[in-house]
Amino acid sequence: MRAVLCDRFEGIRALRLGETAEPLPAEDEILIDVHAASVSYMDYLMICGGYQMRPPLPYVPGTDAAGVVVAVGDKVVRFRIGDRVACANWFGGYAQRMVAKASKSARIPANVDFIPGSTVLHAYMTAWYAFVDRARLRAGETVLITGAAGGVGLACVEVARLLGGRVIAAVGSAAKAPIVREYGAEEVIDYSHEDVRERIIEPTSDEGVDVCVDNIGGKLFGALARLMRWNGRLIPMGFAGGEIPTLPMNLPLLKNYSIVGVFAGSWTTKFPDEAADAADKLMSLVGEGKLRPHIDRVVPLERAAEALSAVAERSVQGRIVLQVS
Repeated sequence: MRAVLCDRFEGIRALRLGETAEPLPAEDEILIDVHAASVSYMDYLMICGGYQMRPPLPYVPGTDAAGVVVAVGDKVVRFRIGDRVACANWFGGYAQRMVAKASKSARIPANVDFIPGSTVLHAYMTAWYAFVDRARLRAGETVLITGAAGGVGLACVEVARLLGGRVIAAVGSAAKAPIVREYGAEEVIDYSHEDVRERIIEPTSDEGVDVCVDNIGGKLFGALARLMRWNGRLIPMGFAGGEIPTLPMNLPLLKNYSIVGVFAGSWTTKFPDEAADAADKLMSLVGEGKLRPHIDRVVPLERAAEALSAVAERSVQGRIVLQVS
């Protein structure tokens, strides 16, 4: 089958379009004909060797895809051949066919195209797990989200608003402000030239934020750690800025706030039934129009390197999608 292959953990230059053997589904997996595959920052980190997982080389990148089921494992009861589904795996999406566990897959509503369908599971499952399970966000609470215009960031904006949160979005350039406002942010901070700490004072009456989701890391995280409200929840979700931060522990001590880790990939593996229910719920919300995945652009499979370059440069709003079939 045709696929994008990574031969070395050396980033985009190590990618090529080639042929590889078609995967076979295990007893708890499905095999799909891929129509669309979402491009994520996790994909980029993995091809660079910067992710905690290193698949055997050569491997096919791609965490999320959508298509039609063509085979099911012996123990799969949730899906049948012919079902339209989205699925998530650690890799394998940039190909004509992909396998995924049934518990990490969900039917796509009839009114949802494969392109937006392919962007739901990784980004929205992360946001859902963060706010519903880990932070237990309550209606009326103030939420600060950094990297808010990216795939996971924009999903966080939407999910927080859906749950009744008041969203403050922090973005890396003025060009990204309109999209986060469109998706529900009441306040927008451009941290490329604005002081985040100063900008938080007025909209929070100098009390700080209840929940903070940080996708950037580095020095920005240090500023966020000083912006938390009493009993707040500070969530380190990613380090797109390239630096894993440290934290003076007197800060959460003095304000009695929590540092709450969010790694949705591990959650979906350890609690597959919970994850499957969440995936179905999110797909229903997309079908109802309550969640609206934003597609930055659609490019053919052979331009995967271009798509990953845009992700690496942090110029993407929402998700880029590869058209596979």
